[in-house]
Amino acid sequence: MTTRDRAGCARHQIVRVGHADIGVLSLVIAEAFFSLAVCRWLIPDEPARRAAFPGYFRLYVEHAITDGLVETTPDRAAAALWIPGDGPGTPPDGYTGQLAALTGQHLGNFLAFDEQLARHHPAGTFHHHLAILAVFPDRQGQGIGTALLHAHHAVLEDQGTPAYLEASDNHTRRLYLDHGYTDRGSPIELADGVQMYPMWRDPLTGSAPGDGRFAKDHQGM
Repeated sequence: MTTRDRAGCARHQIVRVGHADIGVLSLVIAEAFFSLAVCRWLIPDEPARRAAFPGYFRLYVEHAITDGLVETTPDRAAAALWIPGDGPGTPPDGYTGQLAALTGQHLGNFLAFDEQLARHHPAGTFHHHLAILAVFPDRQGQGIGTALLHAHHAVLEDQGTPAYLEASDNHTRRLYLDHGYTDRGSPIELADGVQMYPMWRDPLTGSAPGDGRFAKDHQGM
């Protein structure tokens, strides 16, 4: 799930996240995604959504730190969650129980959401999945999201590794087209006319597929 950041790429330092950052970045993502159509569908009631989302996105951040890479800025104004693999990942142990505790009567929407994302996720080719790219609302439009994209794209170019994401709406989809992504199959159809857009990016340089290693100098740029 990704949202938009409309400014061009400014110069921003990018740093790798540690476990101490999980709480604050979960809040950043919750605020950034609060009003997205897909999130309004997941939990229509605003107070319930606001209560559930920090814990829900904490599950994402914890999973990405364990199995992938999470990057941010020094002021923790944004988060990019990258998970390497060759298909949809396996949820961590206890995920469904934790999700049920967080979402209550809305659990069915979240399970349907996960099922649709997994169904559209490409399999058979190693890639990095941009599971989340989020910028805190009052920092959007300053090029932070673009800087996070460019930083990791540079590593993927060196490795010859493609990337995959699900754009949260058609406007965001058009922005990712400008960053080298292309549509991959039909939109992800959720209830009430809500759509997301699976997108794929082949590396622009590099001659061999990557092996999943992260560049050592990618922790601070």
